[in-house]
Amino acid sequence: MSRFFSEKYKNLVAYVPGEQPRDQKYIKLNTNENPYPPLPEVAEAVRAESEKLYLYSDTECVELRKILAERLNVSAEELLMTNGSDEILNFAFMAFCDSKTPAVFADVTYGFYPVFADINMLPYEEIPLKEDLTIDITDYFGKNGTIFIANPNAPTAIALGRDEIEEIVKRNPGNIVVVDEAYVDFGAESCVPLIRKYDNLLVTQTFSKSRSMAGARLGMGIGNPELIRDLNTVKYSLNPYNVNRLTHAAGVACLKKDEYNIRNCGIIMETRDRTAKALRDLGFEMTESRTNFLFARHPAVSGEELYLELKKRGILIRHFSKERIRDYNRITIGTPEQMDALIANIKDILEEKK
Repeated sequence: MSRFFSEKYKNLVAYVPGEQPRDQKYIKLNTNENPYPPLPEVAEAVRAESEKLYLYSDTECVELRKILAERLNVSAEELLMTNGSDEILNFAFMAFCDSKTPAVFADVTYGFYPVFADINMLPYEEIPLKEDLTIDITDYFGKNGTIFIANPNAPTAIALGRDEIEEIVKRNPGNIVVVDEAYVDFGAESCVPLIRKYDNLLVTQTFSKSRSMAGARLGMGIGNPELIRDLNTVKYSLNPYNVNRLTHAAGVACLKKDEYNIRNCGIIMETRDRTAKALRDLGFEMTESRTNFLFARHPAVSGEELYLELKKRGILIRHFSKERIRDYNRITIGTPEQMDALIANIKDILEEKK
C-alpha cells in the first residue's frame, strides 16, 4: 500500500473473488455463474438503450420495479434496486448496524460479510455452524444485533426452511434480520412472503445467478416501505445513479420473458442432482445443495490438491483455505457437457492417486 493509504484501513482484509485467469481457456466452475446466456431480447434492449447513454439513468428504476413487483407479488414501494446484491447488503450494514448494534452472521458463510463490517468499522459476531455445517437457529434467538443469513448458505449450499427463518425473525423483534437469497431460485423457499408480516425482515436477491446477468450487476432489497426508505437514504447519500441505463434495460427485458430463466434453473437443478450422484459414486461426501453449486470433499484427495489438479486440466473450481472447510471444494453447476468433463477428469485424478 502507498504511504497515503488511510490508517483506518491499514488492517482491512479485502474480499477475494473467484479467480478469472486468462492464460488459457477454462471450463469455469468456480464463480457460480449461470452457464446459459440471457435471451437475445436482453442484448437487443441494451443496444437500443445505448443510444441514450448521454442521459443519466432513472434513480428510481420505475419500470424495472413495476415489473419485478408483479413477479414477486409485492408493491414497488417495497423494492430497492441496486448495483448487484453486494450493494444492498452493504447498505444494510451501513443502515442497520452501529457500535451498539453489531452484525451477526455464521463463521462459514458469504465472505463479504466480515469485509462489509470491517470497512464500515462495525463490530460483528461470528456464530459457528454445527459440525455438519448446518445452522442451529436457536443460536440466533434474542441476539442484540443485525442478523445476516445467507439462505441457502454459501459456500455450504445448505438451506433453512422458511419456517425456520421465520422463527429467527420472530425471536428478534427489536432487530433487523437480513436474508440473503442469492441462490433461492435453485430449490429453496423464499422469505419474500413474510415481509408484510414482519417489519424487521429484509430480503436481498440478485439477477446474477438465476437470471444470467452476473456481468450486468443488478440486485434488489425487498422489505416494508420504512426499511426501503432507510436504505434509500444511504443510497442517495452515496450514488443515486447506482443502476445504469443498460443494466436497467437488460433487467426489464429479462423479466418480460422470465419463464426462460425459470426453465434454465430447472435444467441446472437436474444437472446438479445428476452430478451429485456421479460424485457420490466416486466416493465424494457433500452437503445437500439447494443452490447452483455443490460443496464436496473426497477422503482420498485434499480439497487443495483436487483444485490444483483440475486447474492443470483446464477446469476451475473454488477452493477455500479456511480451516473448517479446507477439505471441501465448491463446484459450480455448468452445462451437462461441462459436468461430464469434470467427472471424467476427476476419475482420472482418483485413478492416479491409487
